[in-house]
Amino acid sequence: MASAARHGLRLHEKFGRGGTEVGVARAHQLANRDPVSEKDVKAMASYFARHAVDKDGAAHSWGSDKDPSAGYIAWLLWGGEPGKTWAEAKAKKLEA
Repeated sequence: MASAARHGLRLHEKFGRGGTEVGVARAHQLANRDPVSEKDVKAMASYFARHAVDKDGAAHSWGSDKDPSAGYIAWLLWGGEPGKTWAEAKAKKLEA
């Protein structure tokens, strides 16, 4: 998760796209391995649920480091696939 966030920050800086101020702040939080609150977990799970469709975007490329889509960069800022898996599992535990 931290590694994906750092990668997203590098791509965001290099290409100047992908992610909002909130996403960049989340990436710094994850990259620094700062504590993640219940509210943060829920926000992460919600982000991933809403943005799974970004994988189907036609502009630029999902998963590319040479021409990444804004959606891909944003996804990484939120922790990428490891972040999605972690946030979904934590959110389910919080709901129980």
